[in-house]
Amino acid sequence: MASSKNLVIVESPAKAKTLKKFLGSNYKIEATMGHVRDLPKSELGIDIENDFEPKYITIRGKGEILAKLRREIKSANKIYLATDPDREGEAISWHLLYALKLNDKSENVHRITFNEITKTAVKRSIKEARDIDMDLVNAQQARRALDRIVGYKISPLLWKKVKKGLSAGRVQSVALKLICDRAEEIDSFIPEEYWSIEAGLKTFAGKKLKAKLSKKNGKSIEIKNKEEADEILKALSENDFTVKEVKKGTRTKNPYPPFTTSTMQQEASKALNFSAQKTMSVAQQLYEGVSIKGEGTVGLVSYIRTDSVRVADEAYNETREFIAGEYGEDYLCERREYKSRAGAQDAHEAIRPTSVIRKPSLIKDSLSNDQFKLYKLIWERFVASQLPQAVYDTNSVKISCGDYSLSAGGNRLKFDGYLLVYKKYEEKKKDEEIPECHEGDVLKLNELLPEQHFTQPPARYTEALLIKTLEELGVGRPSTYAPTISTITARNYVTKENRLFYPTELGEVVNEILKNNFGDIVNADFTARMEEELDEVEDGKHEWKQVLRDFYPHFKELLDDAMENQSDVTVKEEETDIICDNCGRNMVIKFGKYGKFLACPGFPECRNTKPYYEDAGVKCPKCGGKVYIKKSKKGRKFYGCENNPECDFISWNKPTGELCPVCGSPLVEKGRKNKKIACSSPECGYSEEFKEDKEES
Repeated sequence: MASSKNLVIVESPAKAKTLKKFLGSNYKIEATMGHVRDLPKSELGIDIENDFEPKYITIRGKGEILAKLRREIKSANKIYLATDPDREGEAISWHLLYALKLNDKSENVHRITFNEITKTAVKRSIKEARDIDMDLVNAQQARRALDRIVGYKISPLLWKKVKKGLSAGRVQSVALKLICDRAEEIDSFIPEEYWSIEAGLKTFAGKKLKAKLSKKNGKSIEIKNKEEADEILKALSENDFTVKEVKKGTRTKNPYPPFTTSTMQQEASKALNFSAQKTMSVAQQLYEGVSIKGEGTVGLVSYIRTDSVRVADEAYNETREFIAGEYGEDYLCERREYKSRAGAQDAHEAIRPTSVIRKPSLIKDSLSNDQFKLYKLIWERFVASQLPQAVYDTNSVKISCGDYSLSAGGNRLKFDGYLLVYKKYEEKKKDEEIPECHEGDVLKLNELLPEQHFTQPPARYTEALLIKTLEELGVGRPSTYAPTISTITARNYVTKENRLFYPTELGEVVNEILKNNFGDIVNADFTARMEEELDEVEDGKHEWKQVLRDFYPHFKELLDDAMENQSDVTVKEEETDIICDNCGRNMVIKFGKYGKFLACPGFPECRNTKPYYEDAGVKCPKCGGKVYIKKSKKGRKFYGCENNPECDFISWNKPTGELCPVCGSPLVEKGRKNKKIACSSPECGYSEEFKEDKEES
């Protein structure tokens, strides 16, 4: 009879494969393929009348996996639950206790966690085996219950008031609101004119120098129009340019901290054009283990769901030795200790390579293209975080000309420090050196360079900016950013064009209902406070059901009021006078994932559909035809002429049918709450008041 083995249970086959290499023949490793128990999909699954008791069921399709695990348990000496080292992983281990009926064998059941899948870390975890941490489990139960209650209670409201199939989420609704609010800011934005003036000068030695106008009589100056600019240009051309002050010095630039989940997603988006979801998928592969030539399967990076920038002593010491050997003693510095943001959990380290000796170039042939790109980014960010500052020589010059002051500044890289490794990810700015000059020098004027500018609206959210904003607001946690973005995109509440998020018409409808009826619930401050309470549950300072007891009464009040008072949104199947080409019926307006479209009411016998173009009620400013409200392929609303393609008029804002009296471009409506009429040209600042009774052309 074969001797009994120790059974190790993990979530994924990839993780199991890596562990087998480290644990040897006395251990059997099995994977659960994720969660084994969860709340039922067909019902709320939270017994609100019975103090929010959750009703867990075995997930469909997990029966065979659990049966196999039960067979393995019978012959196992010890059972180690080795799921991920976070709330979610702790909850999976706790659910396994119940699904496998392990409660009565608790003296043989152990929980182990490791921040990286290396031989040292895994062996250490077995020596430091512990019991299930119920504070972690309860924090996950509270989050799951909150999200289930919000989603399952608000969704029926959206079905009733808008259309079937819609849904809402606690964190996703905040993200949607941010995107919609930003779109409103941009839509309402009226550009303002301003000017800048530079002087092209020459030193005694004939070297060129550009100086920027900065002050008048010692105070900062704003130039609002051409008339003001012309007045200043006249004054500058009539006076000498005299050097008043020359300052030379140095400045330093510190390296960035090693990655957290959020900063990794942001940087991968900017540097690699990876979505948050793709970043997490590739990072998970690197964490769980990749087969490396000459080594076998190894975990390449530490745990990828973290908001801490802490680095373990062992990792720091190895990195210091590597830096000395690879780059020389000049690149050694005092140990860098980075401060995690307020509210960060310090259970895990920052994201780092499991060994810096494993340089990206050495293992490139063993990695897929995406794995190599992300591993290289993580490796370089971590090594750079332990390198010295970059040092620049600086030179600044202050110049006077009558009542006005101008300034010029430059710098030259003196010592690259951390840029030796991380320069390619920095902003591409060339060193600007200022030619030699001295106090009292009179500089020759070559040219004056006035330039007209217009203020720009706030930037639309990219994935990187949205994640950064959610983190700064305290909304969500490392594990939630990627699924939050994926969810609002999959529901067609937002669309992404050229890496920028735009709300769809459907997203705007849903956001308005949520904002008007559940302002507190989708408020960023409220959601951040909820996150803090969940963290307190994890720290053992708060009872998890109390979070729900505090939350639900007010939420129920808002929900009941919305059900009674929220009017239906007009997305019903309105009949039109457009005849179906196939069967002759009057086609109706339906509301799909990209907005309204025309469909035959004879469905399913007749499946004819057509695009629906709503009349905007104005004439085309170019040809006088009707202007229709149309949709882009990705669901964004725009205004286009009925005579397209003969007439090429299109606009993201509703046109008035009139032309700008200043530049002749079409006038459009800007904003929703405080509407204005403004010129559609970004180079023209013309605007006028919006009048509700203004006659439409």
